[in-house]
Amino acid sequence: MAIQSSKATFPGGVHPPENKQLSEHGGIEPVSPPKLMAILLSQHLGAPCQPVVAKRDTVQAGQMIGKSDAFVSAPVHSPVSGTVKDIALQSHPVVGRTTAILIETDPDSAAESKPPFDRFDSGFSAEPYSVEQICKAVHDGGLVGMGGAGFPTRVKIEPNPAMPKEILLINGCECEPFITCDYRLMLEGTWQVLAGIRLAAKACGVDRVRIGIEDNKPQAVSVMTEAAASVKDLDIQVVAIKTKYPQGGERQLIRSLLGKTVPTGKIPPTIGVCVLNVATCAAIAEAVVLNKPLTHRVTTVTGQAIAKPGNYYVPVGMTVGDLIEHCGGLTEQAAKVVMGGPMMGFAVADLTTPLTKTSGAVTVLTQEDVTRAKHQKQQTPCIRCGRCLTACPEGLNPTKIAHAVKYNRMDLAERYYMSACIECGCCSYVCPANIEITGYIKTGKILVARAKKRMQA
Repeated sequence: MAIQSSKATFPGGVHPPENKQLSEHGGIEPVSPPKLMAILLSQHLGAPCQPVVAKRDTVQAGQMIGKSDAFVSAPVHSPVSGTVKDIALQSHPVVGRTTAILIETDPDSAAESKPPFDRFDSGFSAEPYSVEQICKAVHDGGLVGMGGAGFPTRVKIEPNPAMPKEILLINGCECEPFITCDYRLMLEGTWQVLAGIRLAAKACGVDRVRIGIEDNKPQAVSVMTEAAASVKDLDIQVVAIKTKYPQGGERQLIRSLLGKTVPTGKIPPTIGVCVLNVATCAAIAEAVVLNKPLTHRVTTVTGQAIAKPGNYYVPVGMTVGDLIEHCGGLTEQAAKVVMGGPMMGFAVADLTTPLTKTSGAVTVLTQEDVTRAKHQKQQTPCIRCGRCLTACPEGLNPTKIAHAVKYNRMDLAERYYMSACIECGCCSYVCPANIEITGYIKTGKILVARAKKRMQA
């Protein structure tokens, strides 16, 4: 079967070492839940949830334990049966600390859960499911974008007459170094992913689907192309696109696959496009067909400093420390634990930080990784070389934004379109002065958000 390929790409970007070989051949292994789970009430963009259980309550696996009435939000569910030990502040990989529901796992129901790949095959049809059923199941199941952003999926796929969708793009790029969870999902859960794609297309009201996979994953391209060819009621094409970071960014994927640009400050539906990650599509199939909420996900645990790198099917709410212990623990080389990949991930100092719905990876870096092996990471003055401008996929001037933040000129940073930064880290990666440009920009966004919140209050 001929495979469609495209050399079309986006401006900017970088080519960091991929380091996929550490885990790409490791099949997805289920993980048993630990004795104590910590389910964060904020795992998505939008309003955080409020607990709907109390201390000492008994809960069942899959039971809703937190919800919000806000439109942009997603409920959270318990991945295990057990008893609510406490409702308290817990380390959060992004916001620092937030409320979590601590659940003691019932030993009699602590068996590992396996991904339901065998429940889906080439005979699946979305015909029996109405648009309303799909959207309700996605909302009730607490589904969010699992590629990292965590935007509530129901909001993305439900019909909106003001912004009708014309095409559905599926992100199978997985451009971040080290991470291979989506790659393994496409290989092992092909039919489940495809079932979710068909359900999402029906909810969106589109008959055109494009699946973008970087051309460094030929096996995934081949498997998904063969499976997509069996679908006769949709125009589905798998496109092998140029390997470049951040090819998996929503706006970059649209540019590469469609040759269109999402206007600054706008979202893809304004140009008729909906973008979903392959893991999100697999979760859609579980929620709609199996009535299973998002309580588990495939996570890559990788790096030269982890004893047993691989891809694991883990309960959401398991701590980073428990997962690392399951993988044989850290080696003496370990220097930094990152939630996510080395480009966009967040370093975690507290290993009791729980995994969330968006935790696609735990990457353990060595000191050599941290210093990028070529020189000591000592910051020197900016030499105005312009490399960050060339690398920025959004066409920004990252150095100007960073300097504005450094000198507390948030008004100036906003005039330089700080909010348009996707925080991909390309500018920091190419900076010969080792300035943590992305870190300044992230800080600036936080300071602006806090200031606006104080003004609203």
